[in-house]
Amino acid sequence: MKDWILHFDLDQFIAAVEVARRPELRGLPVVVGGNDDPTQRAVVATASYEAREFGIHSGMPLRLAAKRCPDAIFLPSDAPAYLEVSAHVMDTLREFPIVVEVLGWDEAFLGVRTDDPEALAQELRQAVADSTGLASSIGIGDNKLRAKLATGFAKPAGIYRLTKENWVEVMGSRPTDALWGIGAKTTKKLAAMGMHTVGELAAADPAMLAERFGPTMGPWFRVLAHGFGDTEVTATPYVPRSRSRETTFQQDLTESEDITAQIKVLAHRVFEDVVAEDRPVARVAVKVRFKPFFTQTRSMTLPEPIASAADLEAAALAVLAKFDLDRPIRLLGVRAEFKES
Repeated sequence: MKDWILHFDLDQFIAAVEVARRPELRGLPVVVGGNDDPTQRAVVATASYEAREFGIHSGMPLRLAAKRCPDAIFLPSDAPAYLEVSAHVMDTLREFPIVVEVLGWDEAFLGVRTDDPEALAQELRQAVADSTGLASSIGIGDNKLRAKLATGFAKPAGIYRLTKENWVEVMGSRPTDALWGIGAKTTKKLAAMGMHTVGELAAADPAMLAERFGPTMGPWFRVLAHGFGDTEVTATPYVPRSRSRETTFQQDLTESEDITAQIKVLAHRVFEDVVAEDRPVARVAVKVRFKPFFTQTRSMTLPEPIASAADLEAAALAVLAKFDLDRPIRLLGVRAEFKES
């Protein structure tokens, strides 16, 4: 018997829930997001694999999705339904003698002890399929990083093992952004330093990385390239790190008083969510999407806990003042980030 970490991930979760509720949509390009009207301003929450074949992906404007696939079926988001199905899936996993660390609606790390992780993974996939009708993929690893990355190779509806033994073979020649935790901006900076692949990053001088990215993050990127990661899975209930609200406007905002009014509305809605959480807020962030589709986010650390909606409103307006609002605005958002306990 050996300890393993499995990364469980429901395939095309939101779209799959909608198809399960409407079997007649199976096999069709389904796009979920907004209020189901692709002529309105909103973005794709998720798309079925059939829709993804047309280049549709999460975060894409619905109008662009409709252009890429005019025959797609557009559906509105239904968060309560997704929460209910997610809870049922996680309860199904907990029926097994494993530790379940929920990461969100559609994924979890699983701590297991077995001599055949592939067999157990298949049992878990089958149990979820029998219980909910949903397909899933599972990555098997000797730490969380490798398990998470393995899931990408498992999709759709498969199982894949990524460990120290095959890390270099599988990951060495892949681009640095294949690593969990390295985004597009860091990838460009690494490329400018001559590091294009995971293998090249793994062989980099830690001191050089520290000089470019800082004494903490620089060496950490090299650690990721070697495939090292956390090995502890806890059953601590999933707790959101923040609460946010945002609105996409059908007509661009150009007047400062309109922008301020919308930020106030969003701040009060976020405060209602914060009160329900009953947790102290450490930071407030504001998201602005300018025309045509350029997004910026600014934030500030709070000097003291928020005690009222007026406090959150004032903080959000202070953050808004950090923006250069010289272009039409199509989206505004306010986020309250909780203090880590």
